[in-house]
Amino acid sequence: MNIIRLSVLTAVLTLLPLTALAQGTPAPKDAYLYFVWPQDGTIIRGAFWCRFGLRNMGVTQAGSNFQNSGHHHLLVDVNEPLDPKEPIPQDKAHLHFGGGQTEARIELPPGKHTLQLVLGDAKHYPFDPPIVSKKITITVR
Repeated sequence: MNIIRLSVLTAVLTLLPLTALAQGTPAPKDAYLYFVWPQDGTIIRGAFWCRFGLRNMGVTQAGSNFQNSGHHHLLVDVNEPLDPKEPIPQDKAHLHFGGGQTEARIELPPGKHTLQLVLGDAKHYPFDPPIVSKKITITVR
């Protein structure tokens, strides 16, 4: 009986590190994430509607495991790369759109800002490989 318990415990402990690495949901190779608006270099006065585009995948709500779909995250002035083994942070620089939104009204202080989209899976992890837009720069007056 003790040998069986020891064997099961050994198997579980051996597999735990593998489950920690397997966070990212596989992504289609042809998925493409982009900004519909604004475009790189746009000068904006005040609040604006930011519109998200996605090709070859679907948009769904956070928590939904619908195949080949995810939800948008908008990174504002983020320079450090995301850790693919961790959920996408949720703060003023990492905006979550877990309701399946494809646009949002954004208000930023005057100045230059960078924007980048990241598609998250049902649990807010980046896909594998990550689906990210080109980083754009806008100026708010």
